[in-house]
Amino acid sequence: MAKRPLVEVEGARQLRRTLRQAGDDLGDLKDANKQAAEVAATGARRNVPVQSGALAGDIRAAGTKTAGVVRAGRKRLPYAGPIHWGWPARGIAAQPYLTEGAQQTETVWVPLYEQELDNALAKVKGK
Repeated sequence: MAKRPLVEVEGARQLRRTLRQAGDDLGDLKDANKQAAEVAATGARRNVPVQSGALAGDIRAAGTKTAGVVRAGRKRLPYAGPIHWGWPARGIAAQPYLTEGAQQTETVWVPLYEQELDNALAKVKGK
């Protein structure tokens, strides 16, 4: 005689399917993360100290499934980090243009991100 399970979950198949779909659909957040990062990057461009304008022109946004990222600096602009974070040994004071830009535009990108998250979750619930 086969033993009956101690716990039986009604709708377990649908639950598994929904969880699988949620993993796929939350990949849609890549666009939302990029949109939020673009807004923060705009704020950073307003705050960056300008001498030649090269650093301001190099601020860029990207989005992944899990994060929005604002970057500045490359091999040809190695001073982006020291300008942002400072370098006390060299007498360079921190000028956190990236973080301040994100903070100053938070009232714009947070609601935008929340709306996109709600849209993704509604798609999962609606399936």
